Amino acid sequence: MTEIISYTACRQLSQMFLAIIFFHGSEYILAVSFHGRSNVTLSSLLITKNYVLAIICSLLEYFAEIILFPGLKEYWWISNLGLVMVIIGELIRKLAILTAGQAFTHLIRVYHVEHHELITHGVYRFVRHPGYCGFFIWSIGTQIMLCNPISTAAFAVVVWYFFAKRIPYEEFFLRQFFGPQYDEYAQRVSSGIPFVK
Repeated sequence: MTEIISYTACRQLSQMFLAIIFFHGSEYILAVSFHGRSNVTLSSLLITKNYVLAIICSLLEYFAEIILFPGLKEYWWISNLGLVMVIIGELIRKLAILTAGQAFTHLIRVYHVEHHELITHGVYRFVRHPGYCGFFIWSIGTQIMLCNPISTAAFAVVVWYFFAKRIPYEEFFLRQFFGPQYDEYAQRVSSGIPFVK
């Protein structure tokens, strides 16, 4: 029992919970600040049943491994690498939201609205979908931070698959809204998710 409440577990789990609280809380606050409270629902917290299930599975892995293989959690250079990934992913995502401003939404726009413009400056100059790129790095980083090998692989595959489906769907509408301007931008700038053109 003392292994479960060790310094390692306290530090890693507190970092994980702080990362989750900050990520989701700041997503909601930024959505409200750009779109107004009346136009934002709790869905902007980005917490779904599948997400909660993934977090529960990662915590089950963490506790099983800290009981069965406590030494696995003591690789501080791995845990610290995960923490750095969490911070970098968070920064990239929040820069994307701040740069896009009102053009950033949590739901894919299927109709063009008047103030919606193609954002190609700031972080969007380097990555077409920096919000997705940031979340991809952040989510994998949370599991590396916990030294969870199974969940690291699972999060990488599941999140990659989600964005591999979402990006083409979103870009279908972006091409309708912005035509050749978006085609030229897409050819010039990477999607930000490995192997997703």
